[in-house]
Amino acid sequence: MRANIDLADVPMVEARELHFVMDMLIRSGQGLALLRGLKEEEIRSLEARIWADFEGSDVARLAVALRFRALLDVFASRRLKALFLDRGFRLLASAAREAARRPLNIRFGFNAQQLLLALDAGTAATLSGVGEDTLLAMAA
Repeated sequence: MRANIDLADVPMVEARELHFVMDMLIRSGQGLALLRGLKEEEIRSLEARIWADFEGSDVARLAVALRFRALLDVFASRRLKALFLDRGFRLLASAAREAARRPLNIRFGFNAQQLLLALDAGTAATLSGVGEDTLLAMAA
């Protein structure tokens, strides 16, 4: 069966579906794929495993594969790599959540700046016990 989707508006997926792909990478020793990238052969191998192991419709499989490919592309930017190095693996859950729900046009990919801001806010360390006046004093 052929999966037909609009490449100008790839359907949203569940974050757990992108976690499935990241778990596959981690189990195969490629947990740093977002940081170092993947070669085309590695991406095709991963996509073949998605088609074989992912339980869902063909449209969902295709949407997961396209969204993960776009996530790999956007993580080629220096700022996202730096954020990954700063925040570590806790960034993966937030990246999967954001990539699952953000609008995606295959031609343009994810908006790197918007994704950076969302990931930065989603993984920022909370300053518990610090009052607003302390923060203002620190900024001055």
